[in-house]
Amino acid sequence: MKKTLNHVQAFMKMEASAGLVLMGVAVFAVIAANTALSPIYEGFLSTYITVGVGSFEIAKPALLWINDGLMAIFFFLVGLEIKREVLAGELSSFDKALLPVLAAIGGMLVPGLVFFAINAGTPENLNGWAIPTATDIAFALGILALLGSRVPVTLKIFLLAIAIIDDLGAIIIIAVFYTSELSTNALTLSMLGFALAAALNRMGVRKAAPYVLIGIFMWVCVLKSGVHATLAGVLIALTIPMKAPDHEKTLLHRMEKGLHYWVAFLILPIFAFANAGVSLQNVALADLLQPLPLGIAAGLFIGKQLGVLGFTWIGVKSGLAKLPMGVEWRHVYGVACLTGVGFTMSLFIGSLAFGADETMNAVRLGVISGSILSGTLGFAVLRTASPRSASVSTAAE
Repeated sequence: MKKTLNHVQAFMKMEASAGLVLMGVAVFAVIAANTALSPIYEGFLSTYITVGVGSFEIAKPALLWINDGLMAIFFFLVGLEIKREVLAGELSSFDKALLPVLAAIGGMLVPGLVFFAINAGTPENLNGWAIPTATDIAFALGILALLGSRVPVTLKIFLLAIAIIDDLGAIIIIAVFYTSELSTNALTLSMLGFALAAALNRMGVRKAAPYVLIGIFMWVCVLKSGVHATLAGVLIALTIPMKAPDHEKTLLHRMEKGLHYWVAFLILPIFAFANAGVSLQNVALADLLQPLPLGIAAGLFIGKQLGVLGFTWIGVKSGLAKLPMGVEWRHVYGVACLTGVGFTMSLFIGSLAFGADETMNAVRLGVISGSILSGTLGFAVLRTASPRSASVSTAAE
């Protein structure tokens, strides 16, 4: 157990730093979008980049290369984390997984309902119902890390488990609700690639290169199929071997460790810079009260609190689960608030729901305001929590 906690603490430390970097990049993106840098910023995002071999080519603006390409690597890492947690981590048994699963389900269901209630009269906005269901793990853990030893390690593990399940939910939502018309030929080719990678796993292939090459092939096929290309990253991650000879690190462990720094300190900051540039020109309070941004902000700030806290309470009071050691209800409420920090994941889903049109400014306004409110309240709640329970939890371990 001590080894597991050391691994989690090291992960939290890196995620905390990554969260602070994301905050800085987000602020810079807003500055770039609202100053004399705006033409350069918009020009960079709209610059077309073409990659091709012979007559086959893919041409996209830089923004879509970031959202479809770089984010596929992020989702590959998410897939690795999900596989590890399900097979050998905090989600590997019913007892461990039940409470964070219930909390995550509430944290996805209630925000979506809040958004729907506010936007029921504006059907053109309803495609954005999933935007407030997401949680930004780097931001949430970054805020939690600012509290230091005031919060128990078990609370950090609880938040991490919720965020991973939340990511799995986001993957399912993207696959089911944000898929355009399907090309069965391209999709079939991608599934053949998946089958080949799975066969390599069964044959004991432990080198990264074959899986990377198949992953690139699958990404191109999924991109052409109509399913969002980032899902190729998740699929290939599920084929990465998690077995190795004694005293050797598994390929999954090596790839996960090697990618974390690149994703945390390069890929996610680039995504945040490209997508957080909300224009504040001629923005008034009334704009935030429009159904779309209000639904997103309320879903993140109110829906996440009600969903995570409510479903956790139901799970504990019904006897199905129990709170982690050293965790009090004030801690749970603080974590419920922090799950409302949607930021990168919410912006990503928003880009799938509305594309790159003028609606995205309203999406950014809702995501940023809801995330700021959630993060601020979550920090304040946990800051007032008794440090006694944290020390008790640490001592017990």
